[in-house]
Amino acid sequence: MSRYPRDMRGYGPNAPDPQWPGGAKIAVQFVLNYEEGGENCVLHGDAGSEAFLSDIAGAASWPGQRHWNMESIYEYGARAGFWRLHRLFTGADIPVTIYGVASALARSPEQVASMKAADWEIASHGLKWVEHKDMPEEDERAAIAEAVRLHTEVVGARPRGWYTGRCSANTVRLVAEEAGFDYISDTYDDDLPYWLEVGERDQLIIPYTLKANDMRFATAPGYITGEQFFTYLKDAFDTLYAEGEAGAAKMMSIGLHCRLIGRPGKLAGLKRFLDYIQGFEGVWTPRRIDIAEHWAKTHPHARWQRPSEMSREDFVAAYGGIFEHSPWIAEGAHGLELGPAHDCAAGVHNALCRIFRTASDDKRLAVLNAHPDLAGKLAAAGRLTSESTSEQASAGLDMLTDTERENFTALNTAYVKKHGFPFIIAVRDHDKASILAAFTRRIDNDTATEMNEACRQVERIAEFRLMDLLP
Repeated sequence: MSRYPRDMRGYGPNAPDPQWPGGAKIAVQFVLNYEEGGENCVLHGDAGSEAFLSDIAGAASWPGQRHWNMESIYEYGARAGFWRLHRLFTGADIPVTIYGVASALARSPEQVASMKAADWEIASHGLKWVEHKDMPEEDERAAIAEAVRLHTEVVGARPRGWYTGRCSANTVRLVAEEAGFDYISDTYDDDLPYWLEVGERDQLIIPYTLKANDMRFATAPGYITGEQFFTYLKDAFDTLYAEGEAGAAKMMSIGLHCRLIGRPGKLAGLKRFLDYIQGFEGVWTPRRIDIAEHWAKTHPHARWQRPSEMSREDFVAAYGGIFEHSPWIAEGAHGLELGPAHDCAAGVHNALCRIFRTASDDKRLAVLNAHPDLAGKLAAAGRLTSESTSEQASAGLDMLTDTERENFTALNTAYVKKHGFPFIIAVRDHDKASILAAFTRRIDNDTATEMNEACRQVERIAEFRLMDLLP
């Protein structure tokens, strides 16, 4: 049994209404990353200097050495950029979430006091602002625990949100297993929060962004001027706000860094955006923890038996009758590479159809012959499956006049004699009259053409049946 762990479906075409407080059409959430003093530096016990997200073009780590210029850029963020941003957001009465590197917070007591006085959320950004991709799992688990411990000691309360940023494949699972976080943000895969099942824990995920993010001032291609940053934020906001007006409200995350957007020319674009959104009704500007609390209350998680996680026995029991009397199709489908994308009607249907389509002609013919005649003897004797009974009744085939029944019987007899299998049609797409019209038209097809059409109709019937069971 092969299972694919990545979720390529998410909410699919029908995302939930977030029901933002006050009927807001959009939630605009600002994150300020506080990394200054937590970056790679030999003073911090690291092997070399920092090389990531600065104004130094083509920066590279200096092994075993301090990089004075790099250090001074990070220091600008703490010394000047932070306070410029603090004045901007408190002046606009917009709270932010701090992604605070624990070791950086420990080296910035005055900034921490100001964050708390402004009632900003201080979430955890890990112990140090370093790469985790090659970190052994037990070392990363220990670093998470130490980040929580130090954060709690410095801030006075444990963090309720987490974002590593430079994470490993294990990060989200390890943070969820720590079991103390209201949300984790180490994903970029949606415009809304969602629940992730990690063992016995239901973990809320609030996706973040690397696009509406001032880090692009330090990457190529990226932003050069504050106006470019403003333009991107405005366009993203306008698109999401319009979706909210149409009844599909979303969340917009905006990522900021003290040493980047804290520079005057860059900050001008951010200020322009704050002024812009304040001209709209229905804009909620929460902290990330506010979103987490709202989502947990409004959209609590409910576990259910997902097709991709079913045992072979349970899968066949649930879906073995989707193709009439042909459980072998479900048995084959269970052995495919299923994943979260298959935990819906379209997903299971695709898996079942793959087995049906690749079966031999004899096996597909057996599936066709497993279907009952429309309004035939089995229906009259009450011997149809419950699915077939319901489907035929939906088109009024259980309420035929004697003349109509005689007509159907004659057509069934002639059709089977010519083609060797019963006439099959997805009756939920039709009414009694259109079924008769299709019957009369299709009986004259050659058998190869009609077998192909009958197989398409079998798949359509299966689709309807799965839509009754799955989202």
